[in-house]
Amino acid sequence: MRILVVEDEEKIATFVRKGLHEQGLAVDTLARGDQALLALVNQPYDAAILDVFLPGRDGLSVLRAVRRRGIHLPVLLLTARGELYERVEGLESGADDYLPKPFAMEELVARLRALLRRAAGVGLSLYQVGDLTLNLVSRVAVRRERKIELTGREFSLLELLMRSPGKVFTRTEICEHVWNFHFDPGTNLVDVYIQKLRKKVDEGESRRLIQTVRGIGYKIEGAS
Repeated sequence: MRILVVEDEEKIATFVRKGLHEQGLAVDTLARGDQALLALVNQPYDAAILDVFLPGRDGLSVLRAVRRRGIHLPVLLLTARGELYERVEGLESGADDYLPKPFAMEELVARLRALLRRAAGVGLSLYQVGDLTLNLVSRVAVRRERKIELTGREFSLLELLMRSPGKVFTRTEICEHVWNFHFDPGTNLVDVYIQKLRKKVDEGESRRLIQTVRGIGYKIEGAS
């Protein structure tokens, strides 16, 4: 998943970016509210972590502007203030959740994952396509009773596909959400990782879940 973190305190931004990277998430960081609004309007993020106090434009102003434009990505607010009326103000401005500083990385990750699952219409910490399951908490993939060992990047790629079964993801979309950079037509990075993932998920199985859509990209689908 591709996450935007907007935090002007460098130590906190670095802490969050490192923690999310360890979870296999692609992360961009910005320190100004005006930059954040521009990025959220023009880039395909899956969620945003937004500090309330920002230079250039405060976080609540950014949030209201994003919602007015009809952008509905999950937003988790961070703030040093914890009073009830301030939490209410943030939620009424369009935030999906609220986390006061200081916070534990474990809680931030859990809240962010919950928002991503809710946005995808998934109520549990489990994705399932056919006889393949992916547990987002334990980070374990199982096909029937066979446990599949995945690297961090392979997990992120499989999570992206399984969030939207049947949806065709272009190579550009996969690069942006899994590697956080734009697709270079001269590289076969996506194809190589798809081959690795397909070998682990589909090899020896009668039904192939990971499918190639020629000239477009890849999808995962449980129906035969």
